[in-house]
Amino acid sequence: MAGAAFCARCGARIFAPKPEDRREYALTRILPSWWHFTGTIVFAAIVLIVAVGAAAAPKGDARIGVIGVALAGLLIARVSLLRRNTSWSLTSDRVIERRGFIATRRREMELADVRSIEVERSAMQRMLGLGDVKVASAASVDFMIKMFDIPDPERMAEILRKARLKRLA
Repeated sequence: MAGAAFCARCGARIFAPKPEDRREYALTRILPSWWHFTGTIVFAAIVLIVAVGAAAAPKGDARIGVIGVALAGLLIARVSLLRRNTSWSLTSDRVIERRGFIATRRREMELADVRSIEVERSAMQRMLGLGDVKVASAASVDFMIKMFDIPDPERMAEILRKARLKRLA
């Protein structure tokens, strides 16, 4: 009988769950593209240029330059942290979304529960080779994982589709 074992002392049948034949393994980890943060990076560059220009002016104040450089550095550090602390992992069994640095959020969707996979690409995203992949769940109407501004979204959608079909087989 599947999942049954026998007690060594009395010989009685002990029902235990059958150990999983396959183990979950990672397929890929996806981070948002640096292009997603272009607005903040451009703003930091403008702040840096203005600060250096103000400090280098003949009657400029060096404190403005130091404050501007510090602000630009903080903006770039923030972008780096936001990018590093937003990720999507695709495993053989699940899609996992992780967000946050101090306060974190983790959402998971079983591949067996995937209802649809949608790829959206704006004109700018197409020029940059980026796109959004939306994964909708069959378990809930409003539950969706959206991977935004990821490189080569068509390939990611295909990897997800193949993993889902393999999981259902």
